[in-house]
Amino acid sequence: MRRSPRSRSARLLGALALAATALGLAAAPAQAQDYRYWSFWDGPAAGASASEGGGWSYATEGPATSRPRDGAVAGFRFTVSAGSAEAGRPRRAADFAAICAKTPAEDGKKRVGLVLDFGTRAEAPRGETPPDIRTECARLPEDGTVADALAAVAGPLRYDTNALLCAISGYPKAGCAEKAEPGSGAGSGSGSPEPRASESASAAGKQADGDDSGGPSAGLIGGIAAVVVLGAAAGWQARRRRG
Repeated sequence: MRRSPRSRSARLLGALALAATALGLAAAPAQAQDYRYWSFWDGPAAGASASEGGGWSYATEGPATSRPRDGAVAGFRFTVSAGSAEAGRPRRAADFAAICAKTPAEDGKKRVGLVLDFGTRAEAPRGETPPDIRTECARLPEDGTVADALAAVAGPLRYDTNALLCAISGYPKAGCAEKAEPGSGAGSGSGSPEPRASESASAAGKQADGDDSGGPSAGLIGGIAAVVVLGAAAGWQARRRRG
């Protein structure tokens, strides 16, 4: 039985709708995996006042190589995020004058303020309660690093075999930049770079090794969609010529 032009058009539209659905699936990004880790932040330049957001910017190097000047402030925040944009900032301002008010200057030494934010209950590993936010003022040799400052006033510290910072003042008790279970609270947005390897595992780096979700890849779905579109169009054209 010969189909009407309207029937052929309907079949073509149906095929195109199926292809559009497949393309939509291909374009939908996979949900990123959240990780629980210590993020590292720089305060404003020595002598500058804290601005909006507490004056924090994500550190461009790890604490073991960062050598701040006298009057600098460094911040650490235990957070849950899938990467840069969701990492939580320290929830106290980078105010050196307030943090080091009771630590006088000393010749041949420098003072570095620290803000230690242990995160929220929602961000804590199961069974643990985060300590209260606190500040410390470390007096260091002139070539001292932020890691030296942590060791001086915020021990015990825990590192893994890759020198990743896993715990400050013994928190958390176990684990190091591990995957967070679904529903864990994320920190406030920061627009910061990825966590540096010297202080935590990079969630984005782990994701870049490949999608282990077991589902079809976006490229595969997109290829199927293209075949559906081209096949439907070619079939419609062939039937049109025969008619």
